[in-house]
Amino acid sequence: MKILALNCGSSSIKYKVFNWGTKETLGSGSVERIGITGSFIRHEKQGCDPHIQNHECPNHGEALKLIAELLQDEKISAIGHRVVHGGEKFKSSVKIDAEVLAAIKAVQDLAPLHNPPNIAGIEAAQILFPDVPHIAVFDTAFHQTMPENAYLYAVPYEWYGMYGVRRYGFHGTSHLYVSRRASVLLGKKPSETNLITMHIGNGVSITAVKNGESVDTSMGLTPLEGAVMGTRCGDIDPAIILFMIEKEGFYAEQIDSILNKKSGLIGITGKYMDRRDIEKAASEGDKRCQLAFEIEAYRLKKYIGSYSASLGHVDAIVFTAGAGELNWQLREKVLTNLDNLGIKFDRIKNQNAMSKDKETDISADDSKVKIFVVPTDEEMVFIEDVVAILEGRYETHTKFTYSFEASNYSRRKIS
Repeated sequence: MKILALNCGSSSIKYKVFNWGTKETLGSGSVERIGITGSFIRHEKQGCDPHIQNHECPNHGEALKLIAELLQDEKISAIGHRVVHGGEKFKSSVKIDAEVLAAIKAVQDLAPLHNPPNIAGIEAAQILFPDVPHIAVFDTAFHQTMPENAYLYAVPYEWYGMYGVRRYGFHGTSHLYVSRRASVLLGKKPSETNLITMHIGNGVSITAVKNGESVDTSMGLTPLEGAVMGTRCGDIDPAIILFMIEKEGFYAEQIDSILNKKSGLIGITGKYMDRRDIEKAASEGDKRCQLAFEIEAYRLKKYIGSYSASLGHVDAIVFTAGAGELNWQLREKVLTNLDNLGIKFDRIKNQNAMSKDKETDISADDSKVKIFVVPTDEEMVFIEDVVAILEGRYETHTKFTYSFEASNYSRRKIS
């Protein structure tokens, strides 16, 4: 059984083809600059040099045609689609039919930057692959276990009933994967494990996991809330928006663009969103880059403190995603002086943990709380959900056991 996992963004499509029978990746890649001049596809296959092809893709349909042509020798059994926002309706992955697609469209105003390209990808794929099942895998589903006191905002309650204004959370497949892997590394069942999982990429979210379930998370109604991100502001005083509208006469669209695309690290530094660029400039004396590093680390540290208080007992902290997996300097800054919470890291282990291929324990020997660096594998969650749905054995993630929860799972070994 060959599964195609699709992640459709506003100007790119990332994909992976996985052979479930042999448990191997057959190919992966991305189409970049969709809707922008200079579109191209980069396709990678084990044992072969990357294939790069320039091809103008004015829309997602054209981009998917390009992918389909490269995969024409693979008999695709089903397609798993990443859908960022599922609202309250979807608490687990589901086979897409007309009703499901209509429900996804109904909540697209909750994720205007993400759901429209997700929908465009689904519709284009249904045309190109009309005879295979299409499965929606939701970023928000993992967080549907949050209690009301965590997901409701202190705004007029009617807003929740009328418009669904509440905390939803995102990066759910990543938090699910690394939390289950952390349970394995601890030698405990997910239902017995309390964790703080930290997905630190261009987008950043932190989740409090209690007894294997999400009970709080930093992103909110949209992916804008929470930690400092590459281009997103994260937590701010809401009155700042009103203040700047009064001062500058911004329209809603302008404010939205500033907070989502011109804030965060790029807003502080004025020029960089990539942490590698920030680190280089900071080491060369750039004060604003040094400040951006300090602000990001401080905010992440505060989330560890607040979620430690919320959980009461923490078994482990888990770093994942691009910077979480590779940026030892950021991890060091975040973890320093947390001894009062029982959190102690080994500096040498931390500096050596710079891999996207293996899981690492960076805890000090006397740390009461374990600290893991776990490379995320969101596509594996996609693929397993798709296969389980096709085989009629899928349950909501709170009851479902994934193959990567097995003690002998060796796709990524701990060092």
